[in-house]
Amino acid sequence: MNHKKTLVLGASDNPSRYSYLAVQRLRNQGHPVLAIGGKKTVVAGVAVETEKKKWEGIHTVTLYLNPQRQQEYYDYILSLAPKRIIFNPGTENEELAGLAASNNIETIEACTLVLLSTNQY
Repeated sequence: MNHKKTLVLGASDNPSRYSYLAVQRLRNQGHPVLAIGGKKTVVAGVAVETEKKKWEGIHTVTLYLNPQRQQEYYDYILSLAPKRIIFNPGTENEELAGLAASNNIETIEACTLVLLSTNQY
């Protein structure tokens, strides 16, 4: 299986949030997971950071921030040079998708949890 290093942007330690489930399920399927959220915490053994770390080798950035909250992360996301960005439901953002496209980053509007459960991740 091809494991994809994934950054969950907008991670939460609230078990009812989709970002929490995404961290758990990515880990369960063996993907290396990094996470940035509103507070320092731990989800499924993954340390959730609050600052923009300069991580290497990110394959996928999966977004759990609304478009307004994404703006402060544009430059950061592009600096990571991921292979793709997943816009989960409610995070669709034409501006960021355009920036990504001009940097040869694939964008998809999809649900990370569905992609994982249907083996399309």
